[in-house]
Amino acid sequence: MVLLIGNYPLDRQQSMQRFGTMMLNGLNASGISAKLIAPRPFFGRFRGAGSFVAKWLGYIDKFVLFPRQLRASLTKERPSIVHICDHSNAMYGGSAAQTPVVVTCHDLLAVRGALGEETNCPASVTGKILQRWILRGLRRAKVVACVSQATEADARRLVSCDTASPKVELVRLGLNYPFRKLTKAEVSARLKYIPAFGQDFPFVLHVGSDLRRKNRDGALRIFARCKEKWSARLVFVGDALTPELLSLAESLGIRDRVVQVPDASSESLEALYNRAVALLYPSRFEGFGWPVIEAQACGCPVVCSNSGPLPEAAGEAGLFHDPNDEAGFASDLLRLRDPAQRAIWSEKSLRNAERFSTSRMISQYIDIYRNLGAQL
Repeated sequence: MVLLIGNYPLDRQQSMQRFGTMMLNGLNASGISAKLIAPRPFFGRFRGAGSFVAKWLGYIDKFVLFPRQLRASLTKERPSIVHICDHSNAMYGGSAAQTPVVVTCHDLLAVRGALGEETNCPASVTGKILQRWILRGLRRAKVVACVSQATEADARRLVSCDTASPKVELVRLGLNYPFRKLTKAEVSARLKYIPAFGQDFPFVLHVGSDLRRKNRDGALRIFARCKEKWSARLVFVGDALTPELLSLAESLGIRDRVVQVPDASSESLEALYNRAVALLYPSRFEGFGWPVIEAQACGCPVVCSNSGPLPEAAGEAGLFHDPNDEAGFASDLLRLRDPAQRAIWSEKSLRNAERFSTSRMISQYIDIYRNLGAQL
């Protein structure tokens, strides 16, 4: 039996929650008994005192109450493997001293930021303490499974520091939803429920959170370079744009062309990928870049930065630029207005997305478990 450790729901780390669920479903579909547990919101639910106090109350849920819940599950379930689905929870491995621990490492950007490296992830004093705690947890694991070669390189540099260090392996992510190319009728049927899509119009898509490293301000400036030559729109899926970003869009003269879809379902997102002219992804730092392969699986061309693991994910189907080359990004967006050009890059995208198999990812994890002696 595999005990999976997921993320605290109130942290709203949607991609990490999806990963935990896909691991649970994938293992069960492969005939492996698995259970997913996560810290339960209790003190963190009391948010009337403000976000700062709520954060610290959430720490009680995560670091005081959950270790007790975990120890109870270990005693009751007696798992062969404990798999921590997100490296930011690596400290929980200390509660499983008698059970091999596998940690999936999605990126080490926050750890690197706490060590003084530039990753667009600055750390406060308490943040530095937390990241050191996470790093110690990673070093105690038996296996650290990295989702990209870029993250693997960081792990070998920061985690594998002596002969007692964990084994570092590369296990690329699969798709967390069966994204695919849809018919025009399917796309229209799904998008008609989103108010802004009552009419058909060309658009560029950006998918991601409001983290600084996602470079949403860069996406606005890139799109603004196209405004005189193309009457398209820029659609943001993810966190709502901040007042600062909306003010920037206003100053760039594109506020009326910006569309927000803050809580898109997987079905709606799949339709948006299918309808978009391109995914614009000028992120400065990434651990993997799930939206890149999601878009490509739908035949949506990807114009992205050449940093970190993005060239690894997008492969030969990506149109790459330095994050600061905003003119280059804009030039490729304008090039993809041509249906013939878009068709070429769409076909390349579909071929590249085939490399990212969820079943292959699950099989690799099962091999890791068995190599650690798990009787599954």
